[in-house]
Order: sequence, then structure tokens, then C-alpha cells
Amino acid sequence: MDKNQIERGFERGLFASRWLMAPMYLGLVVSLAMLVIVFAREVAYYAPQTFTMSSEDAILAVLTLVDLTLAGNLLLIVLFSGYEAFVSKMDIEATSDRPEWMGKVDFSGLKLKLIASIVAISGIHLLKRFMEIGEAHAETPFSEPQLRWLVIIHLTFVVSGVLLAAMDWVSAKTKKG
Repeated sequence: MDKNQIERGFERGLFASRWLMAPMYLGLVVSLAMLVIVFAREVAYYAPQTFTMSSEDAILAVLTLVDLTLAGNLLLIVLFSGYEAFVSKMDIEATSDRPEWMGKVDFSGLKLKLIASIVAISGIHLLKRFMEIGEAHAETPFSEPQLRWLVIIHLTFVVSGVLLAAMDWVSAKTKKG
């Protein structure tokens, strides 16, 4: 066996190792199912209270559902884009319900979609906490320092997103020039 055959065998093995990611994507499908169950549980909890809840409670309930939906969207983006970028192209016929972005999101686009989703989820969480200020029946009463940290963390996500977008913009400009 010569050096080229050993190298080709090694490279084939490395290339095939991408399939080790497949169980992780299957785990994300299970995570998505878990989110659906939590979503359904939240709807079942809030729906009977619809006629008796205050407008603030209704907004908090809706924000909770939106938060779970955004987390589900985030999982789908990672699931589809990650699988197609790192494991294998999906051999799915182009149907009318196939998401337009599927197969077109590169790693740079994936990063931006992820950070945008994280910022949105963080913003909704922060809004929920601010709406609970002064509420006696708040889910988790937060102190002023805890709220300050929530704002700092949210701003960190926002700044990180802006920096990632700026780095991608500079990188794209550099490649063109």
C-alpha cells in the first residue's frame, strides 16, 4: 500500500465522519417535539383563562407562545441549514411548501439568522420581565440588579449580532476587492 492510497483512505474516513453529526440533528428533532409539547401545554393552560385574564396577562401569555415559536424556528434553521451545510444535501423534491431559504443559507447566513433569533428571544424575555414589574403574581419576581443583568445580557447579544454582521460585510467586501 503506497502513501497515496493511505492518504485517500484517511481522507475518505474524514469525509465520512460528517455522518457522526446525524444523531445530533435527530436529537434536535426530538428537541423540536419537546417544544411542541411545551407549547401545547401552555396553550392548554392559558386558553381556559381567556375570558377572565387581564390584558397584561394575555400579552404575557402571547409573548410566551411567541417565544416558544421563535425557539422552534431557531431549531429548524439549525436543523435544516446545519444538516445541508455539514452532512448531506436533502434530496427533497421542490414542492410549493419547501422553505425558500432551504439549501441557500450558507454558514455566514446561518450565523446571522441564529443571532437574530437569539436577540428576538432575549428581547421577548426581557419584555416579559419588564411587564411583570410590580405584579404580585409574577412568574419570577426579579430584583433591580437582576433586571439590569438581563438588559446587559440582551445588549451583549445585540452588539454581538451587529459585530457578526459587520465582520461578514467586511469579509464580503474583501472577497470582492
